[in-house]
Amino acid sequence: MPHKALNGLKTALLLGLLSAFILLLGQWLGGTGGLLLAGLLALAVNGGAYFYSDKLALRAMRAREVTAAEAPRLHAIVAELSARRGMPMPRVYVSPTAAPNAFATGRNPANAAVCVTEGILDLLDERELRGVLGHEISHVGNRDILIASVAAGLASMIMIIVNIAQLGALFGFGGEDDDGPGLLEILLLAILGPLAAGLIQAAISRSREFEADASGVEITGDPLALASALRKIEAGAAALPLAPSGQLAPASSMMIANPFAGGAAARLFSTHPPTAERVARLELLAGSTLQHR
Repeated sequence: MPHKALNGLKTALLLGLLSAFILLLGQWLGGTGGLLLAGLLALAVNGGAYFYSDKLALRAMRAREVTAAEAPRLHAIVAELSARRGMPMPRVYVSPTAAPNAFATGRNPANAAVCVTEGILDLLDERELRGVLGHEISHVGNRDILIASVAAGLASMIMIIVNIAQLGALFGFGGEDDDGPGLLEILLLAILGPLAAGLIQAAISRSREFEADASGVEITGDPLALASALRKIEAGAAALPLAPSGQLAPASSMMIANPFAGGAAARLFSTHPPTAERVARLELLAGSTLQHR
């Protein structure tokens, strides 16, 4: 099966698993009523994430929209690659952040934005910047911002359900005479529920990063430019990592590289695949491109 189809299937299965987890939790904690309530709350959370994730991400990065007169090179590249993808040109933003990174946001191609940091503009040459922007524009065209928003909303929903269960236990609900879970079960849920949700959400994000790498290369025709950019960004982000913050959460998972420092234990929950693996895939694509010329 081609990588694109495999990534799409994996994403659909993971989102389905996350949704099923929420509904099962709702039914377990509150029967049919709990199932319906969990479903309604999940829809509400997803709707909010869908419409407001772009504003939250741009605000978190203190990003400012720039005009073609202010950033002619950046605008020209975004306009060219958007036209190649056959989609409207996203709004262009620059964040006053020294750490090199970039992200795309917005609920659909007609309401999208691409943001780069000042650090990445200083670090990359024009060819590498095209590779990065091709990746970000692919995120928009692939509706990855919507997928990420839904996944984040579903993961948040699990936290809400767990908190409701904990409050119920605190105030005496869910005892031994009730049909619902007991205190020990609720404690296990409080530990395992967010753990499972975080693992699934991170796996979805990693799958979409691989897909955006491949789709971006289809636009630029230059896999090695993106590979070179990823190496530089990883080194730059390691030298200037952002401090982990809840305020940055809406933007961090959308960035082209993990902006935070993290050890081996954090890799399971990383929203980005290892750079070495991404580079290896891009080098394979470069070899395949040369063979077909």
